Amino acid sequence: QVQLAEFGGGSVRAGDSLKLSCAVSGGTFSESAMGWFRQAPGKARQFVASITAAGISTYYADSVQGRFTISRDNSNKLVYLQMDNLQPNDTAVYQCATPRFTKTPGSVMKSLRAEAVYWGQGTQVTVSS
Repeated sequence: QVQLAEFGGGSVRAGDSLKLSCAVSGGTFSESAMGWFRQAPGKARQFVASITAAGISTYYADSVQGRFTISRDNSNKLVYLQMDNLQPNDTAVYQCATPRFTKTPGSVMKSLRAEAVYWGQGTQVTVSS
């Protein structure tokens, strides 16, 4: 069983930065794509970013491209989301995720159904203007 735990959320002001971390246990981390999703109040969950198993390729939602950076540390089974120039519309619960099928490419994570993914419990990010 794969378990994911996010850390690093908080309340910041517009223009500030925040770095989220996700610790993974179980599974084969170094062979698994990883991703971040977010869900704002009253809205559907949306894809934020994903990274391939080896960390060579990354993918971003248009809304965060150029401001957010996903990275991973395969030795310590960690994945990160560096968020710069945060804006109020970035306010959401951020969840770490990994596909249930280990060989799923990172490029398709944004299209996976919720039941095809292991999810963390989420961490709240609140950005005030």
